[in-house]
Parts: sequence; structure tokens; C-alpha cells
Amino acid sequence: MDAAVWGEFVGTMVLILLGNGVVGGVLLARSKAEGAGWITITTGWGLAVFAAVAVSISMGDADAHLNPAFTVASVITSGHAERLWTYIPAQVLGAMAGATLVWLFYLPHWHPTENADKKLMCFSTVPAIRRPGCNFLSELIGTFVLVVVAAALLSKRIAPGGLAPGLGPWLIGAVVWSIGLSLGATTGYAINPARDFGPRIMHTILPISGKGASDWGYAWVPILGPVCGGILAAVFIRWTGI
Repeated sequence: MDAAVWGEFVGTMVLILLGNGVVGGVLLARSKAEGAGWITITTGWGLAVFAAVAVSISMGDADAHLNPAFTVASVITSGHAERLWTYIPAQVLGAMAGATLVWLFYLPHWHPTENADKKLMCFSTVPAIRRPGCNFLSELIGTFVLVVVAAALLSKRIAPGGLAPGLGPWLIGAVVWSIGLSLGATTGYAINPARDFGPRIMHTILPISGKGASDWGYAWVPILGPVCGGILAAVFIRWTGI
């Protein structure tokens, strides 16, 4: 398998294992982190992105998108259309694998957790207030910020000689942490179609004790919102020359 594609798969798997793992720790009954709150979740997700990007790059995946919205944006800015049918399937499959590991890791905690929505949130995003149009806008704006700021951080105008080795993953993780703190409370900030779609598939398939519906009626929001945000960000990047 191509190193970049393999890196997208493994990196996304690590992303979901650590990212949804912190959600499980905060929400599932009798976890030692139960009730630790939003700051814990956003911090855990930021560090999950750092770890996942670092792993992906170390495996030879220089792009380390781990997110179809990034991949779509990169096609617009670079013209490498082949990434659509190589990177995106690897990202979705990696997310499915990561979600399966989360289920196995917290196996004793699903049964004592009575709230089915909390179990779904350990896999996919759930809006705080269900207003699909507003939820879509939240995902679009969050992803737009993610792609634009990531491009700015990697811009030669900021680092003419290139970033210091190993600094990139930390910076991207910090951006995701910031988005979670500032823009994540409305929808749970998927800002990544694979991050929501792959785990939602596994929530549907896996024999999770006491689970409810997988809420596929909402699934279009964390898929199309980030994709549209990525497209708009790519257009903005090309227009401004970031």
C-alpha cells in the first residue's frame, strides 16, 4: 500500500481512538474521568490531532490530511484529484477502525451508562440544539477556520525557511483545540466528515449495550458542512495567496 494512503488510515484511526476516547472517558458511567467536562474533551481532541498528524507524517504521509474536507480543499488548491479516491476511503476506514477500538476499550462501561445519547456521542456528533440549518453553518464556519488557519501556519510568509521539524503537528493540534473551545459547543465540532461518518457506521453495526438510534437523519450536517467549509476555504486561500 502507498505510504501516504497507509498513513491516512493509521493516522485517522489514532485520531478517533484518542478523540472519541476522551469523550468516552467524560460521558460513560463509572469512568474515572466521568463528568470532567468540555475543557477535558476539547483538550483531548487537540492532543489527539497532534498525535495523529505526527504518526501519519512519520509513516511517510507528508500531507497528513486525516480529513476529507482537507483533501477536497487540497484538490482545489493543488489539482491532485487522485487524492479523492485514495485518501478519503482510507480516512473513513481508519475512522471505523478507531471507533471499534473505542468500543472495545470501554466495553465494561456501555451497560451501566443508561443514556443512549451519551453512547452515540462517543462515536458521532450530536447538536446541542437541533437546528439543521444553523448546525450546518456551525460546521461550515468551523471547518473554514480550520483549513484557512492551517494553511496560514504553514505559509512561507510566516516561516520563510519552513517550520521547525516536528512543530507542524503541535500547531494543527492547537488550532483544533482553539476551534473546540470557541466554536465547538453548538454541534460538537465534527469539522471532519470521516470523523463523524466512520464512527456512525460502527455505532450502527456494533453490538453496543443499550444503544439507541444512530441518528442518520442528522448525518448529512457533519458531512456536507465540513466539505462546503473546505471548498470555501480553498477558494479563499487561492484568492488571498495564503
